[in-house]
Amino acid sequence: MKYTTLPNTDIKVSKICLGTMTFGNQNTEAQGHAQLDYAVQQGVNFIDTAELYPVPATAETSGRTSQIIGSWLKHQKREDLVIASKIAGTGDYTAHIRTTGFAANAIKEAVDLELKRLQTDYIDLYQLHWPERQTNTFGVRDYSHNPNDPWEDNFKEVLETLNDIKKQGKIREIGLSNEKAWGTMRYLEESKNNNLPRPVTIQNAYSLINRVFEGDLAEVSLRANIGLLVYSPMAFGVLSGKYIKGTQDENSRLNLFPRFARYSSEQSTLATKKYLELAEKHNLSLAQMALAFVNEQPFVTSNIIGATSLNQLKENIDSINLTLSKDILQAINAIHCVIPNPAP
Repeated sequence: MKYTTLPNTDIKVSKICLGTMTFGNQNTEAQGHAQLDYAVQQGVNFIDTAELYPVPATAETSGRTSQIIGSWLKHQKREDLVIASKIAGTGDYTAHIRTTGFAANAIKEAVDLELKRLQTDYIDLYQLHWPERQTNTFGVRDYSHNPNDPWEDNFKEVLETLNDIKKQGKIREIGLSNEKAWGTMRYLEESKNNNLPRPVTIQNAYSLINRVFEGDLAEVSLRANIGLLVYSPMAFGVLSGKYIKGTQDENSRLNLFPRFARYSSEQSTLATKKYLELAEKHNLSLAQMALAFVNEQPFVTSNIIGATSLNQLKENIDSINLTLSKDILQAINAIHCVIPNPAP
């Protein structure tokens, strides 16, 4: 395993992070524990969850993923592990959790409930799952301004609340997720001007078929030293090539939840076919090529991989040992130039 640190901290994290949003839906508690055990044996010390999980989000399952982690975590050496979680933003998708957004009481309650589910005294990295304001997230390519957006600027107030919780020792560091360049810079501005906690990471989607982070956010990441935690590096399994080959099993994500079509457009499928041909030409699996590409990006702090089986998990973790040649990287960029970001 390779390691780095969360930017501006001394918290060492594995370059591969175990994503857990299948725990409690596609994966049972026993399967989740088996994945956690295997990942730790391979040197993974970084685990990511959210109060929303598992996905798809429902009132019946909300928080179940963290409960599964908690029943495992209580038997581990807590100081050897880095646990990340998130508070859900507002929207119809999360109305079953709360409708008060990032109000002070909401954040405090969310942290306390998550600590109880995780059976721990502290969360190493606490993230804001997506912005409260109306902006282009979750597969929306372009920003369209709504002058009637009811949201009011509350960046300072959110950081003040998180600062209070941090002083209590309940969280160590804070991060963003599904954020845009403007929002990221506003948080950094308020942090600097008011001596408040500074976001150290941003968790956004990034993959061979979604490289929109390389726009404004890549420069923000590198110049402001806020590391990317990559989610969906496999594009919901699309970048394994199994859907093109027809080798997916009944429990695959897109078979179970076909409404998750963010990575399944005609252009995405065409690009994936080209990446699959490239991987096979070089005797690589598409999965490992896709993950190795992410691992090598200079703005990436950790690559959040998920799996529904131990075989998938092994292949994904093993990608850390693969370094792509200059020829492969040039060929990847050539495909990207022809079909750029088909799955934003």
